[in-house]
Amino acid sequence: MDLSKRIDRAMTSAIAHAQGQIDPDCNAPGRLAAALNYAVTPGGARIRPTICLSVARACGDDRPDLSDRAAIALELIHCASLVHDDLPAFDNADFRRGKPTVHMAYSEPLAVLTGDSLIISAFDLLSGAPDEDAARALRLLRLLARHTGMPYGICAGQGWESESSVDLSAYHRSKTAALFVAATQMGAQAAGHEPGAWEELGARIGEAFQVADDLRDALYDEAALGKPAGQDAIHQRPSAVEEYGVQGAIKRLHDILGGAIASIPSCPGEGQLAQLVRLYAERMTPVAPVRV
Repeated sequence: MDLSKRIDRAMTSAIAHAQGQIDPDCNAPGRLAAALNYAVTPGGARIRPTICLSVARACGDDRPDLSDRAAIALELIHCASLVHDDLPAFDNADFRRGKPTVHMAYSEPLAVLTGDSLIISAFDLLSGAPDEDAARALRLLRLLARHTGMPYGICAGQGWESESSVDLSAYHRSKTAALFVAATQMGAQAAGHEPGAWEELGARIGEAFQVADDLRDALYDEAALGKPAGQDAIHQRPSAVEEYGVQGAIKRLHDILGGAIASIPSCPGEGQLAQLVRLYAERMTPVAPVRV
């Protein structure tokens, strides 16, 4: 099955479960249930679950149901982080993926609850794995927790923005790279492979994605991004463009992705993974500035 269809099917099932649709006796709050679906659709590139499943496939994917659970749990965490990032307390963004953000569409209290519910649903999804997958599922839970919270995960990344002095490398590792490391490690773990060997690949892809995001934020306008542009400068956040300049950031992006390909561990699907990283390199590199 095509990975995008596989991801969409698994996400639909996970959200239906989170909304209480599988329980005929459930009487869940309707607006919050609707907000959960609103927060995960449209799905965007679904790059993290795609990487997770691609690594699982490269490692044999002997338990596809568990791989699906890992990929979707990861995407639920990512979507939750976007809902929270858009809140007035953080980015105060009105649009995300070309439509009003959750707090604009449903209210700020429901946006907080939506993000919280998605996070809980991610862990619930992994904890509901069949008994025969329990050992792997427990390791997946630990990986997801490590890359979501403090001191190494995306919560730490958000926390760096409240510091007076910011270590750009540490900031990027936590804010963006953490979930890419989770993607490669959880894909390997779901297929029964040692996740430690996959850390460098995830870290490099994550760092490249953050540099590319910094470039898009600096060069593109709101119409091209589908969300507010120039946010790094407005909120005085650290960025690769501020650190290296535009051309220096583009060179940095290419260097990181070259290292990512070289870091792929030996596995049956090594060549396919290398091709996937090359494809991401093409997609990530800004084509031409829309805003100067």
